[in-house]
Amino acid sequence: MDEFARIAEFFAPLAGEAGLGLRDDAAVLTPPPGRQLVLTVDQMLEGVHFLPGDDPALIARKLLRRNLSDLAAMGAVPFGYLLTTALPPSLPEGWLASFAAGLGRDQRQFEISLLGGDSSSSRTDIALTATLLGHAAPGQALRRNGAKAGDEIWVTGTIGDAVLGLEARRGLRADPTGFLTRRSLLPDPRVGLSLAGIVNAAVDVSDGLVQDLGHICQESGLSAVVQADLVPASPEAAAQGPDILALRLTGGDDYELVLAVPPEKSEALRVACAGVNVTKIGMFKAGRGVELYGANNALLNFAASGWKHF
Repeated sequence: MDEFARIAEFFAPLAGEAGLGLRDDAAVLTPPPGRQLVLTVDQMLEGVHFLPGDDPALIARKLLRRNLSDLAAMGAVPFGYLLTTALPPSLPEGWLASFAAGLGRDQRQFEISLLGGDSSSSRTDIALTATLLGHAAPGQALRRNGAKAGDEIWVTGTIGDAVLGLEARRGLRADPTGFLTRRSLLPDPRVGLSLAGIVNAAVDVSDGLVQDLGHICQESGLSAVVQADLVPASPEAAAQGPDILALRLTGGDDYELVLAVPPEKSEALRVACAGVNVTKIGMFKAGRGVELYGANNALLNFAASGWKHF
């Protein structure tokens, strides 16, 4: 199929009203009254962000969810996305049908729609990009630079499942329940949490807890003190043994949130996150960088803080 046939067959049915049926050069949308736009973009490349042979429906859903997690970290409400694809000519139509079905499933779950994008070809590997659009109340988007000394550090969910799942997919470790593999293939973005007025700063865990927490430290001009044994692990991760701490804290791809919360707002945080586990793992103080402490309050030093693309 050429690009126009692909668009008509697989992507036009996903378009919302603002996308104009994907029959024009651009979308036309009106943001909700009195709201600020929040935009984010992310890409997934075959062999880098997903493995050849992965389920295309899960690839599609993870593509959206990586971006949805960015909006969640900003406290924004998602409402639409732009999609670009570069696909090899040999790609079977069944792959596209499954990919589009995955997009449609998460569109319904997260109440978003396709606004437009671009379709092109590649020589060999698949390249995908999604740009998510959301909105937030003026001045209420969460930033990385708002943490204050004395704020507590909280995280949602559990940390380290995704990197362990990736190793399981590569045959490097056992995953008898399939839980870790699922967490690697399909994260749960924490959209819908009403964090404005409770959280001073936030970031999502895409490249590793230590590295992403370091972004808040850098932008806020603070140091973070983390008790490593408090970082929540799923039962499936804990069953992998005691030697995975560094991997869990630096592996990334969890798409959980790291939050800077004033101590007096901790109960409000629990209420706002009803249905999502939240755990206090440390606090911010004057200084620079991330300090990790283990058993007997021993300072921990890891070889790397997280994933780097270069």
